[in-house]
Amino acid sequence: MTLRIEYRTVAPGAVRALAGLNGYSDHCSLSPAMRRLLEILVSRINGCSYCIETHKQQALDLDVAGTRIEALKNWQESAEFSSAEKAAFAWAESVTNISTSGAPDELYQNLQQHFSEAEMIDITFVVLAMNAWNRLAIAFGREAGMA
Repeated sequence: MTLRIEYRTVAPGAVRALAGLNGYSDHCSLSPAMRRLLEILVSRINGCSYCIETHKQQALDLDVAGTRIEALKNWQESAEFSSAEKAAFAWAESVTNISTSGAPDELYQNLQQHFSEAEMIDITFVVLAMNAWNRLAIAFGREAGMA
């Protein structure tokens, strides 16, 4: 696929508005590593190669082990992740697929066992922002390797 529209140039105000969520996430209650793992997971679910590669590199720059990044492909069965991380990943997957998952109570209750209300909101905002960026990149043809 080729880039359909350079949305960053055509609609810089819209991109700045969406980037505001990233600005919030830069200072939220989650560790930078957890944020990047969530972003990679959501981007994998959505099939956004550009975002996968971008956040994978950011995670590596934070010294997140490559084995943990790769283990996101099968996070449910992986021993690489804690029960808290798995609860966050399940929630992220559910929110990303909300039209079919409905964000069930059991996942919410599991998330509550591991995170404060502020952390649960921050996890959800990271997921929301990543879903928006994924949809923008995929809709307009931004792929891995593009600047």
